[in-house]
Formats: sequence, C-alpha cells, structure tokens
Amino acid sequence: MRAVDLVFSYRDRVVFDGLALTVSPGQRLGVVGENGAGKSTLLRLLAGLEEPLAGHVERGPDVGFLVQELPFPGSATVADVLDDALAEIRAAAARLDVLAGRMAEDEAALAEYGQLLDWAQAHDLWDADRRADLVCSGLGLDGVARTRRLDTLSGGQRSRLALAALLVRQPETLLLDEPTNHLDDAGMEFLERHLSGLSGAVVLSSHDRVFLDAVCTSILDLDPALGGPARYGGAYSDYLVQKRAERARWEQRYAEEQEELRRLRESVAVTARSVAHDRAPRDNAKMLYDFKGGRVQKQISRRVRNAQQRLDDLTRDQVRKPPAPLRFAGTLTGRAAGDEPVLSLRDVRVPGRLTLERLEVTASARLLVLGGNGAGKSTLLTVLAGRLAPSEGVVHRRRGARVGLLEQDVRLPDPTRTARRIYEEAAGAEAPPLSELGLLQPKDLDRPAGALSVGQRRRLALAVLIACPPDVLLLDEPTNHLSLTLAEELFDALGTAPGAVVLASHDRWLRREWQGACLRLADGRAV
Repeated sequence: MRAVDLVFSYRDRVVFDGLALTVSPGQRLGVVGENGAGKSTLLRLLAGLEEPLAGHVERGPDVGFLVQELPFPGSATVADVLDDALAEIRAAAARLDVLAGRMAEDEAALAEYGQLLDWAQAHDLWDADRRADLVCSGLGLDGVARTRRLDTLSGGQRSRLALAALLVRQPETLLLDEPTNHLDDAGMEFLERHLSGLSGAVVLSSHDRVFLDAVCTSILDLDPALGGPARYGGAYSDYLVQKRAERARWEQRYAEEQEELRRLRESVAVTARSVAHDRAPRDNAKMLYDFKGGRVQKQISRRVRNAQQRLDDLTRDQVRKPPAPLRFAGTLTGRAAGDEPVLSLRDVRVPGRLTLERLEVTASARLLVLGGNGAGKSTLLTVLAGRLAPSEGVVHRRRGARVGLLEQDVRLPDPTRTARRIYEEAAGAEAPPLSELGLLQPKDLDRPAGALSVGQRRRLALAVLIACPPDVLLLDEPTNHLSLTLAEELFDALGTAPGAVVLASHDRWLRREWQGACLRLADGRAV
C-alpha cells in the first residue's frame, strides 16, 4: 500500500499537507499522535472511505478495514457474520476444485488455477474454518452461540465479532482503528500473536502502548515534527527513544538559528555606522581619506550586503519553533486531614454487578482496580462516588471530604459552548485558567465543545473536575482516548497528587508501572 502526497482538511483545519508513506507486506505500521492529529482520518483515506483533496492512495484489491458497526441487521446471527467472512474463501475452494478437473485440456484453466492457488495460500484457505474457531476463542467469543442474534449481543461483543470477521477473512492489507477496544488481557495477547504472524501489511492505531510495543515494526508519528509527520523504525519503545532525540535536535537547531539571526541583525544594523572613516577628515588628509575611505566604504558595503543576504535567506528558511507539547500542570487532588479512611464500604451489594465485603480508602491511598469487562470496576467507582446507591450495605464518606469521578462517557452540558466557557462556568473565578492546566492546546480553548475529539472532551471534563481538586479522585479508564504522551503525563501526576486516587484501567503499560495497592474483581467480587 502506498500513499502519495495526501492533502486533506476539514472545514476549520488542515489535517495532512503532502503526506506520503509506503507499507509493504510483512510490515506492521503503528500510527500515533495527539487526539485530532488525523489517525482515524488517515486509516479512512487508506481504506478509500474518505477522498483526499489532492494526492492519491495506491492500494491492492484485498484491503480490510475494521468497522465500528457490523453491516448486518439485528436479526442476523453470529454464524451469518462468520459465514460472510468465509464466503470468498469457500468460493475460492470450490473454484479450485472446478479448475483442477479442467487443467489437463485447458491452458486458461491452468493459468487461473495457478493464480488462485497463490491467493489461497496467502489466505490460508485450507485452515480457514479452524482459524475461525481459534479467532473466536481468542477474542473471547467462544461462549457466544453461533445462533445468537446480533441485537442480543453487547456493544463489546459486537465490536469483537467485527474484529473476528476481519481476521478470519485475512485480507492482504489490514487497517485497524483501535482494535484493542473491548478486549481483555487474553484477547489483546491473542491479537498480538495473530497480527505478528501475518505475512501481509498492517496499519493500525491504538492507545495500548504494550500492544504497539509487541506488534509494530515501525511507528508513524503525526504530531508536529521538524520535517512534518515522521516515521520511526522499530517498536514503540524504540520510537520513544528516537522521538526524544529528534525533539532535542529540533530545539537545538531552532536555538542556534535564532542566535545567528540575532547576530546578523546586529551586524547589519551596527557595522556601517561603527567604522572610523565616518569622522570628518582633516584638510591635509582629504585626498588620502577619499582614496582609503572609498575603499573601506566598499568593503563595508559588501559585508553589509552579505550579512543582509544571509539574514534574508535564514529568515525565509528558518525552522519553526517547536510547539510546546501538552504538559499536565494541574493538581489532581487536594488532601483531606487525618489518617483515618476517607471512604469505606461494608457488605455492599449491587445485584448482578457488585458484591464487596470491605474496602477502605485512606487520605493518600493509591488503589488500582483490575478485572475484565463486566467485572464490576465501573460499578465500584460509581458507588464510591455516591452516584449509585447499593441495595445492601453501607458506604461511609468522611464529613466534608470531596470526591470526584471521571467517567468513561463524557456528557457536556452544552456542546455549542466553547471549552473555555464551560470550564469557567463550572470552575468559578478562583480556579486556575484552563490554558494553564496543559490539557488542551491554546487553539482548542475557544472551539465549540461539540467540535472537540472524544479525547479532548475527556480532558475538558478532567479539567472541570480538578478545578477545585477533590480529596479523592476516581478515574474510570483515565488513559482511554488520551494521546500516548498525555497518558504518560497523567501517570506522572498521579505520583505527586497529595490526596487519594482510585482508578480502574485496562492500560497494561500503566499497570506494569503501578506501585500502589491493587484490588482485582471478577464477576463483581474481590478475588
């Protein structure tokens, strides 16, 4: 697959201006960048679902794009989806049988058989049915009956079925936008192994850093760089090292050029008027002055012209100032006085969702809640926040303690209002300005909130939450929809927050670095 000089823009901003890339069979390209940088747009352009304003995409005939919603009616079954994914493979198997009987007397049949055989081998035709079973099992669908209607499946099950259908079909080029959504650890590990074993080309975006590290052979970074979007060889860990080095080179080059510009401007302004021959000559030295002064004047003029030419060239071609990356500068929590528990649960029960005998959250606690989909993590956080009353048990909150919850699904009061106005109205006059928190770029502060990306809206919700930092901050999948860079910043901020932090996360990179306490849930119970 090859993209040539792609240009694309939305109404209010340019997304790509001359983007080029090539992805060959066996390569697995991870696309990373700030929310709104164009990751999903690029995948849609590569798939042919969007048309560029200029440039073009050269794609083979066999491209698969991971859709977010299955193109089937609710009355269709799981078996219908998988049969559709296998239809081309089964048709190819039937055609091979027909051609095998005609090859002896038909040269055209022999040629077609050879071409189709190559296709069949690339798609593991003779292993397709077994692959369907393995993929469904690996993605956690083995307990879902093939006769189940799609309208009886959860959103997560439908997403996993869409991914399974694409992997079963096994196109020569795979385009995957956030394929790890709705996958538990076992599902992500299966997907890592499966993609790593493919012989075709893969282009993907993901917020899971462990997944990127395990799968990718190169990384395309869409964030601002010295030469535009940059491609780095190796896995995600290699990219981090190279990215830091490139940023340092960019900053050094910018500083050196700015210093040279300063010197050149000074040279042009000062040189001509700082020479000695500008003093009036004595009468007996007039002839000598005219001779030497003229020569000196020519030399000075030449130096001034050269300096001016260099100044003009450097001013025109200077590298732009490296944009300041988002650096989280807020305070995530306050600090409740005393060492006794700020929150505690006793014999809490939410039917079908949560059963927990005891939990205490101290004033400076760090608690990571673990568990698969449906384990009860979000339910626990909403109970702790006081937004869901259990049918049994006691939830005690210390008097005066402030608790804040960042939910997965952000609901803004009025999407037509700007981010700045929503923050100011919710936070009050004493809160730090939104621009100082490092959660949104300056250009996004006065955009309507409804025009922001999902990740940007979550950051706005977080900003509103910590405008008056709560004593206990509850975070439900806090790194979902955040850029990888800002996820690192947020994790670092957790270490310095003075109050209590309870978070639920699938983020394996975060969990790998976690040093606080852990609570693992399964079927709504502590295990």
